Amino acid sequence: MSRGTQLIGKTRRALAVGLPGIAQRIAQRAYRKTGAADLLFNLDLDDLLVDVPAELPVPATRPEQGRPLRIGWVTTPPAAGSGGHTTLFRIVEALEAAGHTGVLFLYDKHGLDVARLTSVIREYWPGMQAEIRDARAGIEDVDAVVATSWESAHVIVKYARSPMRRLYFIQDYEPFFYGHGAESALAAMTYRLPFRRIALGEMLDGMIREQTGLASDVVPFGCDSAVYHLPAAGTARSGIVFYCRPDFPRRGYQLACIALMVFHRRHPDQEIHVYGAPPRGLSIPFTFHGRMTTSALNDLYGRTIAGLAMSFTNITLVAEEMLAAGNIPVVNDIPLARQVLPNPHVLWAEPTAVALADALSAAVTADDLAGRAADAAASVVGRSWKPTQDAVVRIIVEEVTGA
Repeated sequence: MSRGTQLIGKTRRALAVGLPGIAQRIAQRAYRKTGAADLLFNLDLDDLLVDVPAELPVPATRPEQGRPLRIGWVTTPPAAGSGGHTTLFRIVEALEAAGHTGVLFLYDKHGLDVARLTSVIREYWPGMQAEIRDARAGIEDVDAVVATSWESAHVIVKYARSPMRRLYFIQDYEPFFYGHGAESALAAMTYRLPFRRIALGEMLDGMIREQTGLASDVVPFGCDSAVYHLPAAGTARSGIVFYCRPDFPRRGYQLACIALMVFHRRHPDQEIHVYGAPPRGLSIPFTFHGRMTTSALNDLYGRTIAGLAMSFTNITLVAEEMLAAGNIPVVNDIPLARQVLPNPHVLWAEPTAVALADALSAAVTADDLAGRAADAAASVVGRSWKPTQDAVVRIIVEEVTGA
């Protein structure tokens, strides 16, 4: 092929993709050439486990009954609005309310500004008073330490060398965050560590049991039914809503996009609302809301009919939040999921674009939308995170004191 022919071909491709496409290709080449993907792997190689230890040092004696405990939590630095951190910090607050002390050990291989992160945490989670430290400075002076992700489990083995009790609060089946490779294997091995595992929901317990043969303590999902609630009487509902996270494979982004395109062809009159991260490649009309406060999100749920609530590693908290506001969630059906969310108002769908679009269509064409919304909201009235908090506090105290 002549140089001229090659140039003509490149020019045609550039015109076809436009300036956004050209920018993406330049960025992709720079991403590969510079090894920028390494930034997403948030563990130093020296902090990774080389094997699964059979045992780790624990105290020779138990603390006396009734003594306030110091409980450490290892986690990544939180950002405002992080759902996983919010769930975790609810548990820390519950321990503090029970008279115990919390210590957050933050880990970031790129380094930490503890003062800045402390300011962020105090602003967005003001109910939690836990001391904040850098995990790499050492995990010590606590009766127990709790892993909150697979990375943090590796960090605990490396930096928590003194005798203490070790637990693992698990919110997702994290090996499924990745393709079947090193990261998946490194995540899966943490479930075999000599930690006491606390699984959020029966689905997660079943997934861990299936892969390892090991049982976990199971605690229930919660829902903020005081924050998410029905709108004012007479509020008209129309359209659907989608929580968009393109960079998180477990959220099924591409599948959701195709389902929304099928739905739009069937119901072009129904507005599609998107919040979270900006969608990429979604070639249908939509209204983008960006990141939203809980009150604004409750308002959006309260004036729409249905929403996509997708996750492949555990049930998403979004589903019950939608229900509380009278929005009908369409949830991808995977094994054990219905045990975690046994609600008759959820529309379960096989993880195909047509099945998801069918469920959305069924929601927007149903009779008596107001009545269905009221029934959905009534099904979660009184739901809170207190049962979850109480269960985790009980398990931690039991593990430390032996009571």
